[in-house]
Amino acid sequence: MFRHTRHLQFEAKPEKPDPVYARKLQELIGGAFGEMTVTMQYLFQGWNCRMPGKYKDLIMDIATEEIGHVEMLATMVARLLEGAPATAVTKMATTDPVVGAVLGGMDPQQAIVAGGGPLPADSNGYPWNGRYIVASGNLLADFRANVAAEAHGRLQTARLYHMTDDPGVKDMLKFNLARDTLHQNLWLKAIEELQSDGLEDVVVPDDLFDEEHAEHAETIWDLSDGIEAQAGGWASGPQPDGRHQFAYLLNPEPLGGLAQAPPPDPKLYDTYDGSMGEPQSPALGTEVGPMGKLKDKLT
Repeated sequence: MFRHTRHLQFEAKPEKPDPVYARKLQELIGGAFGEMTVTMQYLFQGWNCRMPGKYKDLIMDIATEEIGHVEMLATMVARLLEGAPATAVTKMATTDPVVGAVLGGMDPQQAIVAGGGPLPADSNGYPWNGRYIVASGNLLADFRANVAAEAHGRLQTARLYHMTDDPGVKDMLKFNLARDTLHQNLWLKAIEELQSDGLEDVVVPDDLFDEEHAEHAETIWDLSDGIEAQAGGWASGPQPDGRHQFAYLLNPEPLGGLAQAPPPDPKLYDTYDGSMGEPQSPALGTEVGPMGKLKDKLT
């Protein structure tokens, strides 16, 4: 159950309207690393967490806070758009290049679609996308994604902080920066605790080490110009998982054959000169018609 209170977590009042900045601030709402993303990312991680207790509670606490951050930013955008020139200015804009340039920085959909309010979209008006979120069910993988999301969110907030002189906007962004600082540290600490609790190790998932080609888990292939990477701590010595050693492979050679697709099915009409022969018949398990029915009976 979620319960809404009318008060914002922190104040969101600009000193004066600024429709151009309102468009920029949309990135923190509906961008790939905006508040809608971390809200839904943490909610689905929490709902998908199969382990009641401190980890699930932490995820849900932060997820619910992020809903409030969306509302803070949405309120700020609406207040920045107050009195924005949405009508009776087109003629003036076409005759005054300075005014035209200012209006060109606005997002017209904020007026046309949202009626002078925020959109579930980024600073280019691109709608927020659920594919931005990461919620795998593996807490180590998810918490690492959370650190990255908070890092990018704080990075973009810091950039936007330098794009305004409005003291009210800056005040809210100072709060957002502080919360992003906390959340990065929270997820980093939670990663440490997952490992100290023995729930996860270093590599995700902690399985199939005996199945993988272990010799290829140690060599860094030198595949670009420059040799400076060999000066890094990843060029030799033990790896963080304690299972493997780092090694640098100079002048690596390919291990596979030629990269060539097989002859195409003529019914797909790929351009083909016949140089590789005729395509094979359907592979077992992919037949249709009488052959498929025969296969089904045999199995």
